[in-house]
Amino acid sequence: MYAFIDSIGGPVVAILLGFSLVATAMILLKFIQIILQLPAKNGSPAQLIKCLQRNEPKQLILLAQGQRSSYSQLLGRSVDLLQQNTLSIQDAHSEIARQARSLTQSFYFYLRPLEVIATLAPLLGLFGTVLGMIEAFKAMEAAGSQVDPAVLSGGIWQALLTTAVGLGVAIPVSLIHSVFERRAEQKTHQLQNDLGQVFTYFASPTNSKLPSVEQLSAS
Repeated sequence: MYAFIDSIGGPVVAILLGFSLVATAMILLKFIQIILQLPAKNGSPAQLIKCLQRNEPKQLILLAQGQRSSYSQLLGRSVDLLQQNTLSIQDAHSEIARQARSLTQSFYFYLRPLEVIATLAPLLGLFGTVLGMIEAFKAMEAAGSQVDPAVLSGGIWQALLTTAVGLGVAIPVSLIHSVFERRAEQKTHQLQNDLGQVFTYFASPTNSKLPSVEQLSAS
């Protein structure tokens, strides 16, 4: 086991390779989450908001039902809750805001571990380089005037390898993390905007007494 670790550059490189495996798993899980949350074409948030703009809340609710997208489901539940009038408008807004916060948190799943790996990988690589250089200079001191340049250069090469591996792990992880984070920010802003349009719609006295989804289903 120790021979294998030494063959790949030492324990620091082994840890960095472990970081890369963890980061790869997190990236794949994030991609799977995004794919599973993709709405059907006719049930996308944009389509649902268009239904509201056309004064068709019934169509919005019907399109939102059965959607695998939590975003679309939240819009449907929000319209249904505001129609039912079982809660005061303040309580309804609080409940919708609570669900929106929970959904927003899901946009950022797996991003914190990626951020930590992108931050620690180059630092760990530099730490490995410092340790390697210390060992190289200790060997040079022990050899005295009989220093073999080939041995010294080999030790320095192995020491610098950890920095290269650390940067090789950190750069792609940092780029992918930035892409995911930007997407999460855009989705959060879009959700706030869409819910704002729902609240504005029901702020009108003519829309505050619309039938609930149960009444719509019975009709």
